[in-house]
Amino acid sequence: MNVLIWNEHRHEQQNEEVAKIYPDGIHGAIKEFLETDDIHVETATLDEPNHGITEERLAKTDVMLWWGHLAHHEVADEVVEQVHQRVMEGMGLIVLHSGHFSKIFKKLMGTGCDLKWREADETERMWVVNPSHPIVEGIGEFIEIEKEEMYGEHFDIPAPDELVLLSWFEGGEVFRSGCTYRRGHGKVFYFRPGHEAYPTYYHKDVQRVIQNAVRWAKPTDRTFSSYGNAKALENIKPKS
Repeated sequence: MNVLIWNEHRHEQQNEEVAKIYPDGIHGAIKEFLETDDIHVETATLDEPNHGITEERLAKTDVMLWWGHLAHHEVADEVVEQVHQRVMEGMGLIVLHSGHFSKIFKKLMGTGCDLKWREADETERMWVVNPSHPIVEGIGEFIEIEKEEMYGEHFDIPAPDELVLLSWFEGGEVFRSGCTYRRGHGKVFYFRPGHEAYPTYYHKDVQRVIQNAVRWAKPTDRTFSSYGNAKALENIKPKS
């Protein structure tokens, strides 16, 4: 399976504290635990030519992960269209944390994707509300993160096809933190935790969810559907 991790990679270059947490970038930290004998991982970042994304690269990508925050507006619309088309064709997409405001997630959701937020070093407890789902295989009743950024409802997204994880925060808010969607032939998973100022991507349960999600989101092995004007499969008798 071929996986492409896309990361804006601005915080790590502009903020010394973030660089200490993720010296190889958020994409590097995720690649470290995601790459296995049967998963080949490549990375791409915003400031690479064409944001590191080409039609040829997308064509061989089975699952793409997306992390962005400061510069959603800098992502070229043409690249967003290319990624969108690949999702329609069957590529899996996992949108992480502040990627909820990315152009690609908004396009796939058709909503504003806004929410409440607060940075106060709060404990987050993500409850598994769909325990038979493969994305939470190997996870207990909840995942507890000692310090995270708060995201709170209302989260302006369509009702998920499946709600897998629901967060509670120390300040009292709740949030739909693990949501799945089908778009075209592709599968989409939004996963909330991952604020750049915290070492969340070193948390073993967070890593396990992402690993599971990648395997869940891989394309189904089938021919892409045909659309448009279609020839009849049977003879159509003339009507008198």
